[in-house]
Amino acid sequence: MSKTELVNYIAEEAGLTKADASRALEAMMNGVIKGLKSEGKVTLTGFCTFTAKKKEAKDGRNPRTGETVKIPARVAATIKAGSKLKDALN
Repeated sequence: MSKTELVNYIAEEAGLTKADASRALEAMMNGVIKGLKSEGKVTLTGFCTFTAKKKEAKDGRNPRTGETVKIPARVAATIKAGSKLKDALN
């Protein structure tokens, strides 16, 4: 499902205009980003948990050339499915 399809679904399910649904989705995504930056974790109980994980710098390898490359330290987002999401998929 693309972002556009999700906006259309939200608009239809919630009885909103597509513009309102789009703003609501953008606000939710911005809230997750803000929460990860400030607290490192955002939990949507039963649905999922977003976590910001610090990754150390490391050496990697270019698979095409075999050349060693430096991979800088970074923060990566991880998502863990909650019980309601797991149950809905199984």
